[in-house]
Amino acid sequence: MKRGAREQKGGGPALTASQRHHLEKRLLEERGRLVRALERYKQGTRTSQTEGSGDVSAFPMHMADVGSETADREFDAANAARQSVELAEIDAALSRLYNKPESFGRDERTGEPISFERLDIIPWARNRA
Repeated sequence: MKRGAREQKGGGPALTASQRHHLEKRLLEERGRLVRALERYKQGTRTSQTEGSGDVSAFPMHMADVGSETADREFDAANAARQSVELAEIDAALSRLYNKPESFGRDERTGEPISFERLDIIPWARNRA
């Protein structure tokens, strides 16, 4: 029998206490990773905005360099936006876990349990699929 399979059948709790504890740890780890990544992004944008030493070597030497730098900034901004959304999902999952632990790990639409395996991969998942 898979770990937690007994607890996920019927109307009982979707997750055991140890599984919830494991998922809380995973959520906090992922949250920390995202906060650090977003802080690096913020530091990088502040640095690039405040650079202005007048040193010619700091400027791109070819127009292709300008395009690459712009593409990199756009990619970083899009990645930071995605990470911000993911951070909000993690915060919402932690709120659900702390405020309604009995409903954490259940599909928000159907009320059916979300498999522990899925939650271990995406601990902020709101549905089974």
